Amino acid sequence: MIVLIAVGMLLWLVNNYLPMDAKIKKILNVVVVVGVVIWLLQVFGVIGNLGAMRIGG
Repeated sequence: MIVLIAVGMLLWLVNNYLPMDAKIKKILNVVVVVGVVIWLLQVFGVIGNLGAMRIGG
């Protein structure tokens, strides 16, 4: 719970106080939300450890 609050506050601070183009902010927001969703799925055991996945041979 603390991690979610910290990520939310950090994202809010970046969106409000760092001057960026709106497109870059939107991309940053999407990346952070996708990352948090993947992290939550791992925490609750819905998906396994992505670090153990191998791509290719």
